[in-house]
Formats: sequence, structure tokens, C-alpha cells
Amino acid sequence: MIQPIFLFGSEVLRRVAEPVDITSKEEIAKLVADLKETLARSEGCGLAAPQIGVSRRVFIVDGDVMADVYPYLKGFRRTFINPVVMWESPEQCEFNEGCLSVPGIYADVRRPSSVTIEYYDEDFNRKTETFDKFACRMIQHEFSHLDGILFTDLVAPIRRKMIAKKLVNISKGKVGTAYKSKIK
Repeated sequence: MIQPIFLFGSEVLRRVAEPVDITSKEEIAKLVADLKETLARSEGCGLAAPQIGVSRRVFIVDGDVMADVYPYLKGFRRTFINPVVMWESPEQCEFNEGCLSVPGIYADVRRPSSVTIEYYDEDFNRKTETFDKFACRMIQHEFSHLDGILFTDLVAPIRRKMIAKKLVNISKGKVGTAYKSKIK
């Protein structure tokens, strides 16, 4: 079912999400289905459970929407259940990020160039994979949501000052989205 996406200022976005009980397969499958349907109706390339008001350690990424810019992302889709970062490269890179929970704001963010993640996929298989390039970026962005961190927390201080008024406006509901959204 399509869920509203919670916007900047919503408390759920600032909580550290709880792990899911991996034996609750029906509950997790429903959450993953809701994430997929909600993401499909938005203009994003990833969505974390806290963004739909569920403080659980689950997120999805879909590189297809970025395949025109990054052709290697064609068909790149992953579901991450109870992910754990096992390794981060010391090298960092900078990409311009945006977020469905922070509509209309984009900023450069520095993050590790590659990461290794251990997680369960949507078929409940345990996996360990290393990601780089923009796939790594999508995954790190969504992983941050699980820890109550938004990309705006990671931008340079001068940029934070420049976007402060826009963030206040979003938190007051003074923003329009092409998708169902709410602040709570």
C-alpha cells in the first residue's frame, strides 16, 4: 500500500530505528511491499522504513531511476533488512544528494567511496556485498535514515546556514510534493 512520506521535522526521522525480528516474515514482507509501492509513486531512488513512519531497520534502493545518468545502475535493486556496515573505505567522494523527506533541497555530501554491508535480502537470505560508485551513495544515504541522520546533517556548515529557512518551511508544511507526504 502506498504510504505518505514523512517530511523534515517529523520525529520518526530522528529516531534510531530498531532491528526487525527476522522470523516475522509476513510483517517484513508487507513493509517491503509498502516501501516498493511508495517509492514507485515518488521520484526517488531509495526509501527507508522511517520515511514511511516505521522505525525499523529496513530500506530499499532502485537504481533504474538513475540509469540514464549512471547506466551501470540499470536493474540494480536491493532490499536491506537489518543491514550492518562491515567496512567503509578511507577514501571519500562527494555527490549531490536530495531526499524525498527533504523536498526541493540538494547539497553536496562527502561519504566513503565504497562500503561493505551485511544484510538480509527480501527472501531472507543473509548476504555480504561491497558497493561503490552511485550504488554506494544510495545505500549510505538510506542507511543514514536508520540512524536518524538526514543528508542535511552532513553538509558543510555554510551550506546548512543557506538552507536553514527552507528546512524550517518544510517542517511547517510549507512545501509541495508530487507524492503523498506528511509531518508528524
